[in-house]
Amino acid sequence: MTERKMKSESLEWIMSFLIAIIAGLVIKFFLFTPIVVDGQSMKSTLNDQDRMIVSKLSKPERFDIVVFHANEKQDYIKRVIGLPGDKIEYENDTLYINGKAYEEEYLEENKKWIKEQFGEDALLTDNFTLEDLWGYETVPEDTIFVLGDNRRFSKDSRHIGVIPMKAIIGDAKIVIWPIKNAQIIR
Repeated sequence: MTERKMKSESLEWIMSFLIAIIAGLVIKFFLFTPIVVDGQSMKSTLNDQDRMIVSKLSKPERFDIVVFHANEKQDYIKRVIGLPGDKIEYENDTLYINGKAYEEEYLEENKKWIKEQFGEDALLTDNFTLEDLWGYETVPEDTIFVLGDNRRFSKDSRHIGVIPMKAIIGDAKIVIWPIKNAQIIR
């Protein structure tokens, strides 16, 4: 093999390696990113230490599970309940958005557990209105209202307020680890 051909192949290999590195960085910083669930606030939908892939491509929709910067050091994972302009209230474990009752099937296991532990009258989610919590009639523009699925053990918009859209990292789409928990999130 000639010296010129060896240099050409070496340069080709280096270029391929750099392209792979750049493509990986673009995917991580602009398209998808891995996260680890830390805590019990989304139980029984997600478990502590589940590894997930978060999509940075989509705009959050109602009932999506999103990851956001809660502060400078912590990211939280919660479910989108209210979008800008929504009037949010909870009464007798029923979610009302703009006056319409919504079924939250993902909470059934948690509601059952609460009633078994504390009696048939026990609520998973205490009654509230957005106005009672924060003085807003509706979710402010460019923000969302989020709740954890494990409502009694979740630090969410009831405690930290509405979440600015610019704080959202992305939508949690897939649990990849442990294998027994692998699932597509809906």
